[in-house]
Amino acid sequence: MSTYTVEDPRKVTTRRLIEMKAKGEKIAMLTSYDYSMARLVDEAGMDAILIGDSAANVMAGYGTTLPITLDQMIYHAQCVTRGVKRALVVCDMPFGTYQGNSTQALASAIRIMKESNAEAVKLEGGEEIIESIRRIISAGIPVMGHLGLTPQSINKFGTYNVRAREESEARKLMADARLLEEAGCFAIVLEKIPAALATEVSRSISIPTIGIGAGNGCDGQVLVLQDMLGINKGFTPRFLRRYADLGTVIEDAIGNYISDVKSSDFPNEKEQY
Repeated sequence: MSTYTVEDPRKVTTRRLIEMKAKGEKIAMLTSYDYSMARLVDEAGMDAILIGDSAANVMAGYGTTLPITLDQMIYHAQCVTRGVKRALVVCDMPFGTYQGNSTQALASAIRIMKESNAEAVKLEGGEEIIESIRRIISAGIPVMGHLGLTPQSINKFGTYNVRAREESEARKLMADARLLEEAGCFAIVLEKIPAALATEVSRSISIPTIGIGAGNGCDGQVLVLQDMLGINKGFTPRFLRRYADLGTVIEDAIGNYISDVKSSDFPNEKEQY
């Protein structure tokens, strides 16, 4: 059972997240991709759940987030929303569904909202995609921004190293954050940037920042569920804290099951009709 007690059982909305920032209350966010895990994450008291395009990595085994399709993201979002009652559910828009074409971006966002019952979408980028963001928001769809390390642009940058260490890139990130706020985004994910810069951004805008590898000066934090539970053992970045070693627990349980089947110990007399 979770050791965290939810003080406010009301449904979390985009407005609630902004109110939490104003009150200095930190925002907890995790990814989920299926019904069973999403239900557990929600019941534990999570504020927001992200159906990340990281599903391409942890669910489908791809090396990047690029291959996952809009149909696949909608499928994962449908699974998650069936298991969630309280948390705000945000769905990533996958690569190729919004870059450079605001009409396509709006159509993709509408599909996500209508077919999955998600409550917001997330897009990577700043000035380069601002037309798409404005068009989606103008249709009444909440948008969460994403700056810093943007995995969908991995082939452009060629590395997953920390972003915005150089002054010019840091200035652009700050300008993009303000631009996203002005466009109407309700929050911004800041991924893998210097903690001091993330703190400065967080203090300079009125909407919440959700950090991943961006220090504790952000208004909230997000991690990939399989990473923090120790299911994905091969991923060990500096910013990741493992809260369990479920990978070992699962392997041991499966090994014990195999042994019991092989030895005819399972099923025993009490486990059959």
